[in-house]
Amino acid sequence: MEFEMVGGFDQTNLLISFSFILSLMIISRLRHILNEEGTLAAAALGLGVAIAGHWSWLLILLSFLGTGFAATRWRYDEKIEKGLHEGAEGERGWTNVVANGGVPLIVSIIAAVTGDWETMFPVFTVAVAVAASDTFASEFGGLDERVYMITTLKKCEQGMNGGFSPTGQLAAMTGALLIAVVGIGLGTLVGAESVAAPIEFILSITLIGFIGCQIDSLFGATLENRGLIGKGTVNALAIGSGALIAACLHPIIPL
Repeated sequence: MEFEMVGGFDQTNLLISFSFILSLMIISRLRHILNEEGTLAAAALGLGVAIAGHWSWLLILLSFLGTGFAATRWRYDEKIEKGLHEGAEGERGWTNVVANGGVPLIVSIIAAVTGDWETMFPVFTVAVAVAASDTFASEFGGLDERVYMITTLKKCEQGMNGGFSPTGQLAAMTGALLIAVVGIGLGTLVGAESVAAPIEFILSITLIGFIGCQIDSLFGATLENRGLIGKGTVNALAIGSGALIAACLHPIIPL
């Protein structure tokens, strides 16, 4: 079967998308990835991404959800002891789903309105890469005691907004790279023109995703720590910033 990157109410797109969303809802509740409200929000958001964008876009988003949960559960007992955990078992709620998936949904809608899925594919992939980069940085880097404030480079407490660690920075790059690789694989499968230069695609998506994570830290240090905005807003702003960079500059590493 040959696939093409055209979203909408195409029968193949809908059939594949509904299958993935049903699997998401079942696995999410069985594995406690999301709570009940989070599962419903993810299903609705995922359906929007699949219809406006494409089922391959939904898979990129789901790859972030799965790997993000694995990162969250890493050394979870230690995170509980230090007060760095999410939920009772690492499950996330609807606010987290919207904060991380809202911008990808908007990008999908723009693709549907303009009918230009090709141009918006790397923008969508970057949006998810930023979310993955930030999640990996927090979950893998949160237990590293070598934490420094991004605005001053002075040592600060673990878990503090705007803090970064060597482990977290490496994890941030890994998270963005992971989504870039998933994107190149699915893009190749559906014949996306934007992945014709795979190395260029991977490097650009990874770098912009990593930059988005640093923007998240800056917003956390300058705005969240002052109580001006919340964590979800910081996430959304950082993801949106990454998407804008991709829309204006991708590829930023032309080879």
